[in-house]
Amino acid sequence: MKKITIAIILLTLLFTNLSCNVKKNDDKPKDQEHTFFTTLYLIGDSTMADYISYYDSKEDYIKKKYPITGWGQVFQQFMQSDSLLKLRNIIKNDSVYVDNRARGGRSTRSFFQEGRWRSVYQSLKKDDIVMMQFGHNDASSNKIDRYVDIKGYKEFLRLFVNQTRDKGAIPIILTPVAINKSWQDGILGDVHGEYGKAPKDVAKELDVMLIDLNKKSKDFFTKTGKEYVTQKYFMNLPPDTYEAYPDGLSDNTHFQSEGATEVAKLVYIGLQELNITSN
Repeated sequence: MKKITIAIILLTLLFTNLSCNVKKNDDKPKDQEHTFFTTLYLIGDSTMADYISYYDSKEDYIKKKYPITGWGQVFQQFMQSDSLLKLRNIIKNDSVYVDNRARGGRSTRSFFQEGRWRSVYQSLKKDDIVMMQFGHNDASSNKIDRYVDIKGYKEFLRLFVNQTRDKGAIPIILTPVAINKSWQDGILGDVHGEYGKAPKDVAKELDVMLIDLNKKSKDFFTKTGKEYVTQKYFMNLPPDTYEAYPDGLSDNTHFQSEGATEVAKLVYIGLQELNITSN
């Protein structure tokens, strides 16, 4: 992708004037603006997305989507009062609302260009948190609507980080979650390459908190075992089992509910680890 840096600069200059047709989340608690309330925004792709709230509301989730589940869809349960006690260096308020803006098929570039980031940016307040997990779609070189090269991928991550900080909010970068491919001798391999390394580079450069979800999920899936992970965590479904997939499905990128919950738990563990090292 040529002249990506110049393009991003121009997009940034136009940022405040861009029109945004993205629907805002109407389910936020009315007391969100109270000082004791923190909003934790999730921005990213389909592995993080909420398939109940953010997809076509006319569709019945059970009939059209289930059991596909993004890890962000089940993350609110890890933000209860007892769990927050272990995150006091990062989240100082008494309550957290998880506002999941992730959407399937989005890269850092398309998330920005569609106005989705602008919608988050306008809502940010001091001490809110933005957790960003991209990479799956950024690397899709055969899909021009979402692909962005490594240089551009880093630039958009920098933009999200810097503008989050401009609002007094807290950015946290995540490496892309593992894909259930490239097993060898019982060990799950890494398929993300430079797109898994780039978030680490940006986090180090800008001194941003990082959760290496790629490594955490690879290690956890390896420990759990290929057969169980394939059948229970990912969307590998036998025929005539789920209404939404009468012919079955073979999908080693997206999660069933059990897999999504385990990944969400890994993210929460990552936050606990960051909490220990944070001042």
